[in-house]
Amino acid sequence: MTTASAVEVGSKNAAVPATLERFQTLFNRLDKGNLNKLPDVYSEDVRFQDPLGSAQGLDELTRYFAGAYANAISCRFDFSEPVVNGDRAMVPWVMHLRHKRINKGREIRVEGVSHLGIADGKVNYHRDYFDAGQLLYEHLPLVGRVIRMVKGYAG
Repeated sequence: MTTASAVEVGSKNAAVPATLERFQTLFNRLDKGNLNKLPDVYSEDVRFQDPLGSAQGLDELTRYFAGAYANAISCRFDFSEPVVNGDRAMVPWVMHLRHKRINKGREIRVEGVSHLGIADGKVNYHRDYFDAGQLLYEHLPLVGRVIRMVKGYAG
């Protein structure tokens, strides 16, 4: 895990670096047993979206992550240096995931970026961008073979 040093683009917001540090720490410790830590980072009215779903508010986000982490064996992130513009940040990452139902429990790597909005020291907007195929579809027995073949033709 890297520290939350950031490339500052716009005006400084003193709460942003500390919030980014808490965000990164949370996601490298998060599992189905400690979702009660989400309020340390997220506001009550957080809006969340990723390629697989969305949530409005902290309660929905907690339920969403409970489902996402239900069958996770382990999950950790390598964060790169965030780019910050005022109260917005883009945080690149590589997720290392072991999941009971994906790739026979073997580790997969998924590259992505989190777009965060921060107010009053909490994340109130979180949108993740990543290739859902890299996470799921490429690891399904028949579909995965087809997707890898198509990617081979495109690349």
